[in-house]
Amino acid sequence: MAPRVVLIGPPGAGKSSVARALTERLGLTVRDTDADVEAHAGRPISDIFVTDGEPRFRELERSAVQDALTEHDGVLALGGGAVLDPATERALMDYRAAGGVVVFLDVSLTAAAPRVGLNTSRPLLLGNPRAQWRALMEARRPVYERLATTRILTDDLRPHQVADQIVTTLEGPA
Repeated sequence: MAPRVVLIGPPGAGKSSVARALTERLGLTVRDTDADVEAHAGRPISDIFVTDGEPRFRELERSAVQDALTEHDGVLALGGGAVLDPATERALMDYRAAGGVVVFLDVSLTAAAPRVGLNTSRPLLLGNPRAQWRALMEARRPVYERLATTRILTDDLRPHQVADQIVTTLEGPA
């Protein structure tokens, strides 16, 4: 068992919204590894960061991604930083090599800012949120691009429009 499609990308790219739109189009279930981490820990991600630190969060996230890649056959949305873990990156490369579809939902800072509000519920964006977001993208973009089978710029698109593009990709050439 493996997901039909895996969505990756930074905060504000629309992973959760696109995942919901995509499941409606494909009649599949959705799974979000951030929600899995929160369910497992019994508290919000921001609390995990504050109480246990980022390393503990990343450990929980790695486990959530590994489980989802083997247990879920619908649409899988990963947390923005999940791809930075070497074990997760390897697992996604293996998934991709086996024919899996990894979609990089790309977004500019201009489009991401109003979507995420660049607020304190996102622990890695504390301080100067715009500068933090830019720094996150600088570090993550090469990994997103390396893992992706498809890249979609979501700036001017609604979630259902992005889902339509993904469905077209999944269906392949006519």
